[in-house]
Amino acid sequence: MFSQPSVAALNHLLTQNSWALQRLACFSGKTVRFDIAPFSFACTILADGSLQSADSGTSNDALCVIPPSLLPRLAVHDEKAHTEIRSEGDTALLTEIFFLSRNLRWDAAEDLSNITGDIAAERFVQTVHGARRQLRDAAVNLSQSVAEYLTEERPLLAKPLQVSAFMQQVDMLRDDLARLEQRIYRLSVAKKI
Repeated sequence: MFSQPSVAALNHLLTQNSWALQRLACFSGKTVRFDIAPFSFACTILADGSLQSADSGTSNDALCVIPPSLLPRLAVHDEKAHTEIRSEGDTALLTEIFFLSRNLRWDAAEDLSNITGDIAAERFVQTVHGARRQLRDAAVNLSQSVAEYLTEERPLLAKPLQVSAFMQQVDMLRDDLARLEQRIYRLSVAKKI
């Protein structure tokens, strides 16, 4: 049920990025299974680099287990999210899959232009990208303002320089204490003699 739409969407994305088809063609005949709880689908790479749904009895050359919580992070190309994907099998194939997942881009304007026309689609996509940039910039500005407030206005957080100075003082106190212990030890040994 989930396999056909997933493979069709991946083929559409691969077709929009024709360079990716050439890269996948090297792995012709190999099968990859994706487990995204509660769904699972497998696809076999064809000679032209496109994908075909694999039968349930087909053995997998590679397996990617993706927790559903990672999907939004993967969609926005969060590099750290890729490290949380559990994978096993053909390492060359998995390396290629991860490369493609980082570099494939969906051309939304092209798909939308079939419905609205080229100009409207392009403007809509530009508006969405602009809104996304504004949200990202607003989030960065807010986090910087909160950090400044918590370190300058209401010092609940220590600045890196303050932490460094504190650590130097602790190190100096530790060294002084070690020297004092040595002096006490030498005095107690000298007193016994």
